[in-house]
Amino acid sequence: RWLRQHECVEKLNMHAILSASVGQEQLLTELLVTYAKIPVLIGELISVEIWKHKIFPVLCRLEDFKPRNTFPIYVVLHHEASIINLLETVFFYKEICESAEDSILDLIDYCHRKLTLLAARSTNGQTVTPAMLVPPQELQKQAETMEFEISLKALSVLRFITDQVESLPLSALTRMLNTHNLPCLLVELVEHCPWSCWEAGKLKKFENGAWHVVPPEDQVKMTKLDGQVWLALLNLLLSPECQRKYHFDGFNKSQLLKLRAFLTDVLIDQLPNLVEMQRFLSHLAVTEPAPPKKDLVLEQVPIIWDHILKKNTGKWEAIAKHQVKHVFSPTEEELKLQARRWAQTYNLDMMEALAPDKPRCRVCGAEAAKRCSRCRNEWYCTR
Repeated sequence: RWLRQHECVEKLNMHAILSASVGQEQLLTELLVTYAKIPVLIGELISVEIWKHKIFPVLCRLEDFKPRNTFPIYVVLHHEASIINLLETVFFYKEICESAEDSILDLIDYCHRKLTLLAARSTNGQTVTPAMLVPPQELQKQAETMEFEISLKALSVLRFITDQVESLPLSALTRMLNTHNLPCLLVELVEHCPWSCWEAGKLKKFENGAWHVVPPEDQVKMTKLDGQVWLALLNLLLSPECQRKYHFDGFNKSQLLKLRAFLTDVLIDQLPNLVEMQRFLSHLAVTEPAPPKKDLVLEQVPIIWDHILKKNTGKWEAIAKHQVKHVFSPTEEELKLQARRWAQTYNLDMMEALAPDKPRCRVCGAEAAKRCSRCRNEWYCTR
């Protein structure tokens, strides 16, 4: 049953990517909102995260667990990546963010945990891979690599959430600004830039799922990940509502003023909105902002993480042993069946079936490349 659910998430993820590539993701977002699936996806995301933290380490320590095939475990690890990728694709839309309702608090906490992991990475951003890996070590290495990429996706999701600060519940703003102090965490990411490293005298940056050597002429070029951090900071620091709620004490102020060293003319040329940030920081340096107005008496708290932990505390080892016996030790026949199902999920005919039709001009019916900038639904072959 869980594998069927994962196949559905995987197909949704592929459909979202294919739809976004041709600008036709509106139908998918409407369906996710109509059937209230965003809270379900967030709950599933956090469940897999807890599995990775509580169950997966126990599996790797079990002496009697010597699986002939580690693919079933890899599928569970990959499940988190599929969900966060789907959320990254659709969270661009305001209605998706609003449809998360109270679970947006759980998603904010999730993103904070992932960004904390990013900020804690070593300056080189990479680890040495041993020449030979036995299955548990191989799985742990794959999980570590996947964790880095998932954290980068969480950064994008957080930035899309900050785009909607005006429509977020007050508890969500309080959680981002004061509970987790996300502005200071984002400053850490600007300072240490975990998706960039120097190796053998060459600058390497992580883009599109891989590390690339950056030629000297492109070393000052802003990457998409750099842009996500700066846009999130712009949303959190320049919004009047955020400025009213954020506590600009001595520590926070000193951390934020570190950004001035990074606001070079070259950077501002690439993202002109940063002029407003530069102005704000110059003003912050010479003034003492008013303390935040404390007008929230009752505050919502995230419940998904706490609920799962309370329900299963003290049972992690028993759950791990049960899963070893009933889930992660499939017979040869069951493995073949799973392999056939995955082959069907990823075959080209299935991908073509998921791909939306190319948009057609509303006037003449020919293939269209230009979308109406007002309604975002109609397409035209010319202006």
